[in-house]
Amino acid sequence: MKRNVTEAQSSATASAASPDRGVAASESYMNPAQAAHFREKLIDWKHSLMKEVERTVHHMQDEASNFPDPNDRATQEEEFALELRTRDRERKLIRKIDESLMMLDAGDYGYCEICGGEIGIQRLQARPTATLCIDCKTLDEIKERQLG
Repeated sequence: MKRNVTEAQSSATASAASPDRGVAASESYMNPAQAAHFREKLIDWKHSLMKEVERTVHHMQDEASNFPDPNDRATQEEEFALELRTRDRERKLIRKIDESLMMLDAGDYGYCEICGGEIGIQRLQARPTATLCIDCKTLDEIKERQLG
């Protein structure tokens, strides 16, 4: 019991020492340093994806051959198809990165599109293009599963 009283006293002391503690905590989310960190992370990610696009174009130009053996030709076409599907997914990701950068410019980055709450720094570190908080994303996935 004494431990709980001591914890309550130290928490009250901390609150008294910093009366606007709650405001400071909310202001610290997505502060300019964090925004700059995520901007750099998004831009670096976009540049690496763009390099992959260039690499794919050059690879497909250099490797394009008309093999006389139908099996070799089919293998090459399948490899190219797989590579193009991957690049298409990356193209969509680049679009999401651009949207995230626009959200950063508008000051909306890091906040859920549905509820307006904080997405969270850890979630953004794992998925910088996230637009939903974990609760809204979970509900969205449940609805998606139910609707087919």
